Amino acid sequence: MKLDIKERFLRIPEIVQRTGMSKATVYNRINQGLFPKQIPIGANLVVWLESDVQKCMKEQTDKRRE
Repeated sequence: MKLDIKERFLRIPEIVQRTGMSKATVYNRINQGLFPKQIPIGANLVVWLESDVQKCMKEQTDKRRE
């Protein structure tokens, strides 16, 4: 059986690298509803969907251009 998975999980170090925000800023923005919520996938492991992060970044840049 072949699965066609195009979605990636991102962990916090990659979120920080891609967005340029600090870890604290990422979590503050989550609490403010300005960044996608993390998805728990283990006892001590959370991830974000790459598509959610990309969508959020695009929305932020689109707002700046208006």
